Amino acid sequence: MKQTVLVVGLGLIGGSIALALQKSPNIRVVGYDANDKTLQSAKVLGVVQDVTKQPEVAVKNVDILIFATPVNATIEWMEKLKTWDIPKNLIVTDTGSTKSLIMQKAVELKELGITFIGGHPMAGSHKSGVLAAKPYLFENAYYMLTPHEDEDNRKVQQLIDVLQYTSAKLMTVSADNHDQMTSVVSHFPHIVAASLVHQLAQESKDNSLTKLLAAGGFRDITRVASSNPLLWRDITLQNRKQIATQLANWQQEMLRVQTLIEKGNVEQIESFFADAKNFRDDLPVTAQGALYSTYDLYIDVPDYPGSIAEITAYLADERISITNIRIVETREDVFGILVVSFQNAEDREKAAACIERRSPYEVYIS
Repeated sequence: MKQTVLVVGLGLIGGSIALALQKSPNIRVVGYDANDKTLQSAKVLGVVQDVTKQPEVAVKNVDILIFATPVNATIEWMEKLKTWDIPKNLIVTDTGSTKSLIMQKAVELKELGITFIGGHPMAGSHKSGVLAAKPYLFENAYYMLTPHEDEDNRKVQQLIDVLQYTSAKLMTVSADNHDQMTSVVSHFPHIVAASLVHQLAQESKDNSLTKLLAAGGFRDITRVASSNPLLWRDITLQNRKQIATQLANWQQEMLRVQTLIEKGNVEQIESFFADAKNFRDDLPVTAQGALYSTYDLYIDVPDYPGSIAEITAYLADERISITNIRIVETREDVFGILVVSFQNAEDREKAAACIERRSPYEVYIS
């Protein structure tokens, strides 16, 4: 049976969902965006099959409505939804990165007979906007759904059947559980990364050389600190209780580490790093997690003219696309000066095999 999906918000996430759903011949995708240029681009590029400037009218013929907007904007849309003339079997979902506030608001819709199932596709890109939308953005990424406990399982399954075309790993959890997990593996790490950068900025006032040395490993571990400040302001406020708990735990851990270092016990310090290494090495590498993965490949190339062109020529010959390339002048933890980024893990593996086969250079995956 053919279904119509209305996507409100055609940025990177909304646009990528719209493209992915078009893999099914039984799904028609209609799009809306407040920005007229974005809406026009989405239509011209085929991100959606049709567009509307009146979502409150278009929704009358829609089976699934997806709000691919920031959480605060989604809550505003949910309020507007109360006044719309909507079909009886409509399923509404969202893509917000925090879920408790959304699902609290969803109770009001439930009282009106509107089905709302929270959603969060845990994927991203170094680019944004509809022009960056890709149908494979969510491949191997976790896509969390947060239905109410008493939600009709048939409705949940209907949404899953549609979202399966994103090729994401769909799973259902409670809103509170979602926010707790993302506070640990996404929200809290962003706070730590930003704090490390603030500490570097303070140190650099006394010694400007410190900033120059931060071009290597420091830059890598604080990459997420370059994320959109307004987005992370909102996420921090929306999930502040869970984040505050993680910060309190972190402070206790840092006091333990401080004591360990002050005592100077060789075995305990080695164990501290060994335990962290072992746990980190056991983390999954074949799926995307809560933090955006860049799929970087480190290549130990000699410092002579043409070496970088040689590498890129190999990749071009085998039609392997890259998203970014840069030179790392100081990297204390991984040998290599050339860092090449790819769209996905498969392209990175192909590139590693290509370079190892066609050159004497060593490659590393961090």
